[in-house]
Amino acid sequence: MLMPRTVGIKSPEEIAKARAAGRLAAEVLSVVAPHVVPGVSTEELDRICHAHIVQVQRATPANIGYQGYPKTVLTSVNHVVCHGIPSPDKILRKGDIVNIDVAVVHDGWFGDTSRMFCVGRPSPLARRLVDTTYEAMCAGIRQVRPGATLGDIGHAIQTVAQRAHFSVVRDYCGHGIGRNYHEAPDVLHYGRRGEGLRLEAGMVFTIEPMLNAGKAATRELADGWTVVTQDHSLSAQWEHMVAVTPDGYEVLTVWPDGTGDYAPV
Repeated sequence: MLMPRTVGIKSPEEIAKARAAGRLAAEVLSVVAPHVVPGVSTEELDRICHAHIVQVQRATPANIGYQGYPKTVLTSVNHVVCHGIPSPDKILRKGDIVNIDVAVVHDGWFGDTSRMFCVGRPSPLARRLVDTTYEAMCAGIRQVRPGATLGDIGHAIQTVAQRAHFSVVRDYCGHGIGRNYHEAPDVLHYGRRGEGLRLEAGMVFTIEPMLNAGKAATRELADGWTVVTQDHSLSAQWEHMVAVTPDGYEVLTVWPDGTGDYAPV
């Protein structure tokens, strides 16, 4: 399916529909959170998410069948950068870090978000990577306002990452979202201030930086989905859906269980 490459401006009514879908996606991550423990398989986490979306929310799991993807969520553990496929053979262990990425369709609108989880107590490096990636996402979100540019967002994310001596993955980026899963614009997580598309109220897109503890290079595995760091270093990612408002931004994927130890955006 060809996705729109012009950036749409959504009405307040349309943003309300995007908000509803986004909050359902965020709810799924809150529901699965207590189950992210040592000994659980990523397949079981996928089952829990699927059951909640279909049976409780009466929504549609957006990932199943999308370009042939077979599961409800994506589970990316340790050195997996993104697009990890849940499996009964992948058992979480103490010290692992895992990103769970979920998308739902509700009333014809897509909601998309992801969140990092620590399984038990991670290493100091893993904890610092997870926390810095969250900080980088928030720094990017705080740049969002009419008149700002996509380069402002990327520069803010890149600055946080480089200050912590982590690298920014350049092979994948955020994206517009609405009635289509992926729309324009592409939201890079690096850049220069003042460059790129100028933001307008009514734009809706994801900001989802991936930071690596080592080098930025990635490679895709033979399954055609799983992306890992080339140097086998740890990787982390967080993702929110954001709307540009007349005076700033609104996060459309607010976690119903709050931010815990993390400062709110």
